[in-house]
Amino acid sequence: MKAYELLFFVAPTIDDETRLAVMKRIETTIAEGEGKVDNVEDWGKRKLAFEVEGLTEGEYTLIDFHANPANIAELDRVLRITDAVVRHKIVHRADRD
Repeated sequence: MKAYELLFFVAPTIDDETRLAVMKRIETTIAEGEGKVDNVEDWGKRKLAFEVEGLTEGEYTLIDFHANPANIAELDRVLRITDAVVRHKIVHRADRD
């Protein structure tokens, strides 16, 4: 398994229940692919560099995890179809393999 980092943000107006549902969906998708979540950091509300979908701020979350490279496409697909996630980025962490 390889180490990855996922950074995503949701609208700051979304309630905690919806944010927890998004986190549960991400963790479930990683676990179904036999991956493992190593660390979750809630960065809180941050100002965006430019307006995205009418938003100037977002609630950021950073997730460090290990997964098989074949399962990253499924995680990306799940994030794209999750309405609460405004933007996301998954990167391979070569320094943590």
